Amino acid sequence: MTNHPERKLWNEKIEALSRDELRALQLKRLKAQVRYNYERSPFYKAKFDQVGARPEDIQSFKDFAKIPLMTKDEHRQAQEESIERYGNPYALLACAPREKIVRINATSGTTGTPTLYTLTRHDVEIVNEMHARKYWRAGIRPGDVMLQALSLSMFTGGLPLSQGIMHMGACVVPVGIEGGTKRVLQFVRLTSPVAIIATPSFGQYVIERCPELTGKPARELGLRWFFCAGEPGGGNPEVRKALADGFGAKVFDHTGGGHAFHGISCDEPPEQFSGMHFVSEDHCLLELVDPETKEPIEIEDGAMGEMVFTFLDWEGGPFMRYALGDILQVFTKPCSCGMPGIRFKIIGRADEMLIVKGVNVYPEAIRAAILKFSPRVTGHFRILLDKPGPLVQPPLNIKIEYGVGVKERDLSALELEMTQYFREEIRVTPKFQWVPPETLPREKKKTRYIEVQGKR
Repeated sequence: MTNHPERKLWNEKIEALSRDELRALQLKRLKAQVRYNYERSPFYKAKFDQVGARPEDIQSFKDFAKIPLMTKDEHRQAQEESIERYGNPYALLACAPREKIVRINATSGTTGTPTLYTLTRHDVEIVNEMHARKYWRAGIRPGDVMLQALSLSMFTGGLPLSQGIMHMGACVVPVGIEGGTKRVLQFVRLTSPVAIIATPSFGQYVIERCPELTGKPARELGLRWFFCAGEPGGGNPEVRKALADGFGAKVFDHTGGGHAFHGISCDEPPEQFSGMHFVSEDHCLLELVDPETKEPIEIEDGAMGEMVFTFLDWEGGPFMRYALGDILQVFTKPCSCGMPGIRFKIIGRADEMLIVKGVNVYPEAIRAAILKFSPRVTGHFRILLDKPGPLVQPPLNIKIEYGVGVKERDLSALELEMTQYFREEIRVTPKFQWVPPETLPREKKKTRYIEVQGKR
């Protein structure tokens, strides 16, 4: 694709479609996709058979919503059954013949067995297109050097992201996080990138350690963009401000690896977060359902529910009505930034939601509340549970680091102030366990905020 640097969108023909035009394209592709899935995948045919449906019965989005959801557990079970019966992990799910599958991506597997994404060359081109759309909107242009400090080991944000960067003409430095912080900073010095892609927690760790490891603050590294990925935090105003101030860079939250669901936030002040623009609707149908009942929730401005997605115009492993477990809030009103498309915020994971005296609490909401008190706290914490959630017997126990320079005699007043804030904003009363700065581990990959310790 030929693009001029002054253009705001990578693919104006598709990204600037009206809502009605986009929905018409989605429905056309959906009808073709369900027939393709039905005819080529035993797993998806069984989904239709469950409700006595056939591809020709799907004439509207409402018709499609009658097809049973696919869950991550079903995905993993199909993988294992495929291995046992056919000697490969994708015989039941993949729709393309084996000779057309050119890449297998995987989730990080931090919450269990990795789930696999199978792609043909056609699918790889779609993924490349989506990454190009995101980075072009953020201002990246051909020739810009981007350092990739996410895991490169099978992760969907590894090789697929590298190829997407190259596809748009930018230069990628795929150093990866596996080599450690010193190696990442070494390649910052050697390659002079203008942008870095990393988890927010790793970014904050680099800000802490940079003076010690390089002899200068992180804002002197020359980075002009920080792209958050791999974990929540990039939409948290306090986290965004800490990263923007620490690196002297614009901060963007974005999502999407080697699959069809992609979004990126606006170029806006770090104190604001208007959500991520959904840039891949021509290849991904988004639905919302109630996390408990799985009943459909209409997508309208401010609606919140569990994300369900279906890949469109996809050959390899075209996920259909996949309920991944992420809780989203969507916004359909035009964004003040002027960029097209609906927006979404990732509120948290359904399997990480805690219920404290009837109040639903997500770890990211706790993190946001804690960061309100920075720098008197470092922002690093762990939620300590006696047994797995979601039900938590009060109080909610939080191990938390106090900030550098804070004296232990000052903690009682700080705790009183924070407890009052939690009561008013989060509607729970926590019990804090204070520890000195740098007590808690700094994660290089996804930070797990919940620790199940058993009976103490």
